[in-house]
Amino acid sequence: MDLENTKAQMRKGILEYCILSVLSRGSCYASDIIRELKEAKVIVVEGTLYPLLTRQKNAGLLSYRWEESQQGPPRKYYELTKEGQQYLVALDKSWEELVESVKLIRGK
Repeated sequence: MDLENTKAQMRKGILEYCILSVLSRGSCYASDIIRELKEAKVIVVEGTLYPLLTRQKNAGLLSYRWEESQQGPPRKYYELTKEGQQYLVALDKSWEELVESVKLIRGK
C-alpha cells in the first residue's frame, strides 16, 4: 500500500469541511484559504480549490463579493451563507461522531 496516497485521499475527503471551517471565521480571498490549509498541512492547489468553492457556492453554502485591490485586479472574497453556517454545524457533529467511532475501533 502507498501511505502517501492514502493520506492524500484522507485529506481530500475532509477538504470541503476544512474550507467551510476556514470561512466560518470570516470572509477570505482564495489565496488566504490556500495559505491556511497549507499551514495546517492540508495541502491544496488552486486547481483543486476553485472547483470546490464553485460547487459550494452553487449549493448555496457560500457567497462572494468583489473588492478592489491596490495590487491588481479586483479580488473575490468568499463567505459562508446562513445555509453554509447551518451545514457546517451539521458537519461538526458528523466529524465528532466519526472521530469517536474511530477511537472505539482503535480501542482508545
